[in-house]
Amino acid sequence: MQVVSTNISHILQNASWIRRMFEAGIELKQKHGADSVCDFTLGNPDLPPVAEVGRTLRRLAGAVDQPLALGYMPNAGLPSTRQRLAEYLAEEQQVPLTAQHVVVTCGAAGGLNVIFRTILEPGDEVLCPSPYFVEYGFYVGNYGGKLVPVPAKPPTFGLDLDALAAAITDKTRVVLLDSPNNPTGVVYQRGELEALAALLWDSRPRLSNDRMTPEGGGPTGRDRPIYLISDEPYRFLAYDGVEVPPILPLYPFSVAVGSFSKSLSLAGERVGYIAVSPSMPQADQFVAGLILCNRILGYVNAPVIGQRLVEAALGATVDVAIYQSRRDAMARILRDAGIEFALPQGAFYFFPKVPGPADNRVEGVSPSDRGQDARDTMDDLQFCQLLQDELILAVPGRGFGLPGYFRLTYCMDEAIIRRAASGFQKAADRARAGRKRKGPGSTLDT
Repeated sequence: MQVVSTNISHILQNASWIRRMFEAGIELKQKHGADSVCDFTLGNPDLPPVAEVGRTLRRLAGAVDQPLALGYMPNAGLPSTRQRLAEYLAEEQQVPLTAQHVVVTCGAAGGLNVIFRTILEPGDEVLCPSPYFVEYGFYVGNYGGKLVPVPAKPPTFGLDLDALAAAITDKTRVVLLDSPNNPTGVVYQRGELEALAALLWDSRPRLSNDRMTPEGGGPTGRDRPIYLISDEPYRFLAYDGVEVPPILPLYPFSVAVGSFSKSLSLAGERVGYIAVSPSMPQADQFVAGLILCNRILGYVNAPVIGQRLVEAALGATVDVAIYQSRRDAMARILRDAGIEFALPQGAFYFFPKVPGPADNRVEGVSPSDRGQDARDTMDDLQFCQLLQDELILAVPGRGFGLPGYFRLTYCMDEAIIRRAASGFQKAADRARAGRKRKGPGSTLDT
């Protein structure tokens, strides 16, 4: 008997590797004890919310007995919250935003779904650099679109502009970025983003004989523009003085999406935003579509308490220095274990390369062309199994569209990171020796 759709049945069988590993962690903790397992799978920040959150909650508790204290509101969000967000984001994005350019959403994930519902037609394509946050494919597929991953440039995972240019077709509707990036921690540089914006602008003659002026001259241009969407829940979390460039000044059809899950440690409160470039032609119609879709998708509006908390705490963030210390601790452990990685510039993730015999890791050459030893080289799933033997949980890179790597999050106490040092060393030594786990029984068996 089929109780769910074919599509959902397929997704369930190929569920997110992040959640799969998180559930494997539950099993290991039950067997070995929570303090024995080093779980680096889920990006669930452990820092308490900023002080403004507690003060605001106490104030709200004193007024909750008033009529409509927690009642309905405009679908775009509380007017005062939109106004405060517009003022804050205008400075952050370096454009003259007003409340009419901002929609409050149920987190960044809700914001992306609202955007895709507003602009996608069946068969439209959304390009994004790979590796990428796995949920993007589901968000795009919800509305008949197709996610088209475009490989970034290893080892730093910067944008491959030539590959992006080659991937643009008449079906391309969106280029979706995530900076600072999950899973790699890369922050796209201003020059990269400016070149990408120019690429999208220059792609119009190749796709259409129409023309459009950057000043927003109306419908004389390409009927269906390519949007540049920047997913920015980690914007606040950059290290070593690295700049996270604003996206909205670079391209008229740009949209910034963000949340306060990480910056204010409000992950469970589900409050985010969509900010639309004020230079976008027909921006008022675009925003009207967003507001409609916010309602008809069933979100209706972001939680009222969450909006009040965000409004009061804008400008505050959790202590970035704590995350930087954790990053540096993880980097030392990986270096000592001989595991290759690009040092994250932002967010709280590492995306290291699976260790193996150096002479077997030849870029661009398939294992079948390198002999039996190369075919026996560790892959990301097998290495995560070795880590699991050491009571360490990581996510295989295939969960982010790039096998051969694995993801670690470091949004937990630094003591847990340090405790994993010997386990990483042992797993890496086994991988370099080609000693794979033998036999069934792994929670990762497919």
